[in-house]
Amino acid sequence: MSATVLTLLSALCALLLGGAAPALAHAGLSGSDPAEGAVLNTAPKQVTLTFTESVGFPDGSLRVLSPASDRVNPRPARHAEGRENTAQVELPGNLAQGTYTVAWRVVSADGHPISGAFTFSIGKPSETTAVVAKTSPDDTAASRLYGCFRYVAYSGLALLVGAAAFALVCWPAAGGSRPLRRLVVAGWATLAASTVALLLLRGPYETGGPLSSALDLPLLGRTLTGRPGTALAARLVLLALATVLMRQKPVRLGVRPRLVATSALALGLALTWAGAEHASAGIQVPLAIPVAVLHLLAMAVWLGGLITLVTALRHGGPDGCEIPASAVRRFSSLAFAAVVVLVGTGVYQSWRQVGSWTALSTTSYGRTLVLKIAAVVLLLCVAALSRRWTARLTGEGAPAAMELEQVRVPQTVGAPSAPNEAGTGSGKETTATRIDSEPPAVDASGYRRRLRRTVGAEAAVGAVVLVISTLLTGTQPSRAAGTTASTAAQEPAVKVVTVPFDMGTANHQGTVQITLAPGHVGENTVEAVVFTPDGGISSVPELRLALTQRDQGIGPLDSKLRNQQGYWATYDLRLPMAGTWNLDVTIRTTDIDQVTVGTTLRVTP
Repeated sequence: MSATVLTLLSALCALLLGGAAPALAHAGLSGSDPAEGAVLNTAPKQVTLTFTESVGFPDGSLRVLSPASDRVNPRPARHAEGRENTAQVELPGNLAQGTYTVAWRVVSADGHPISGAFTFSIGKPSETTAVVAKTSPDDTAASRLYGCFRYVAYSGLALLVGAAAFALVCWPAAGGSRPLRRLVVAGWATLAASTVALLLLRGPYETGGPLSSALDLPLLGRTLTGRPGTALAARLVLLALATVLMRQKPVRLGVRPRLVATSALALGLALTWAGAEHASAGIQVPLAIPVAVLHLLAMAVWLGGLITLVTALRHGGPDGCEIPASAVRRFSSLAFAAVVVLVGTGVYQSWRQVGSWTALSTTSYGRTLVLKIAAVVLLLCVAALSRRWTARLTGEGAPAAMELEQVRVPQTVGAPSAPNEAGTGSGKETTATRIDSEPPAVDASGYRRRLRRTVGAEAAVGAVVLVISTLLTGTQPSRAAGTTASTAAQEPAVKVVTVPFDMGTANHQGTVQITLAPGHVGENTVEAVVFTPDGGISSVPELRLALTQRDQGIGPLDSKLRNQQGYWATYDLRLPMAGTWNLDVTIRTTDIDQVTVGTTLRVTP
């Protein structure tokens, strides 16, 4: 299987998998001020959003829209009080009553955009004409192309680094051969072209703009100031330096200096990924970045080396000479070392991103990781078969070359003995030892054919692993998803309080149970049931519920409970703010007797 076919296979899988499972957000909105659905007595001075990790701001990242869909924030977003995980915009002081829409789109610390929208009201809710796109940040033409070129860039890196490592470490004598140089140039061209495309598409990918904005120079300038844009620009500089190294003849520079320079460039290229993606956010960043670099380079050496080995087995080296068994043996050792590094760094990265065994089956990242592990296990099985044919080809699995055999040599009586020949001339048969120094015949051409097939299969499975690995870089890590989910899971879906009260008769202590669903800021349902001392349901003439947040001076808000023939309820109570609310319940037990009792209840954002 040629390098071109493998590259096309990677791109095709990227399109298929990318369309089937778009990338998820890597940060989450943990809170806002004003809160979603809040009804404020006075206009706020600013809108502040808080996220689970640090975020950046593309152009127009935070917009506040009036009921008439006019933008009312005059200045762009900034971090609130220097906190990198916040976004804040100022508002004018003359905002009219009505419902306002907050639309936001920010870039998370690992370079992926996230977006959302919510509403709050001033004075009282109203109709609004503001329309906010509800599509995913990755559901645009620019984002799809951006995802596709990310796969192509990984393929180019693997081909460039793997082919160079094979030529320098495994078969230095063929470093100047045309087939191997073509692979290096193909990897360089693939990586350079995809990097230029990623740099141009980065702006519309972050802002959600049209594909035509990729050629907007001011937008490109803003892209270059961000961490992902800086990493892509640094990658282009390193590729330019690589061209200087590629133009140098191997004889002039020498193998060892060339290997050192190539290793330095490969480390730099891998760092442009690790410094701007998953490893750059989350826990243990100083350790995660070098581990990600090693993981990426090990992948490139293994997968790119496999493609180079397939080419060498098919086309040979200079002047059409066949690849020597020693070169195959060196690559086998190099590939084994790469696998060890892949497994070690992969275990650490899995622990860092997943966080728990449960997340392997309950999160998208965990399920994709399980799929990658299965593909890697299959890859290792095929690799074991390749090592078997490598051992046969290099003679490590052949029988011993020296064999001893005893033969009977007849001698004629009186005949002179041949020089250096054992014998007495007695006319008897003597026993001689014959040393067979010829090794058994080895079907080298057959072993090469089998090795070429297994290595081709190994490279094909490796390309699939590369696709899955790239898909993982576009999926929200399970640990981050679990953090967001656990925050929400800590709060029950329904808030229930039970308040005792005196029913006006001796030793008659009733209770009223109040259920608030979901107990969040915004619209809620309230149900109240009165119980007698023996646990039966009591029908009372009147039941009122008022809610007050005394710290903020809000309320009392009358819930306007209505008799539902056995219980009291309302289905449109709007709570404007999170926090601890005081509940005052007034129960009228007779035409002239009533009692008021109180309790507290916590409302979440």
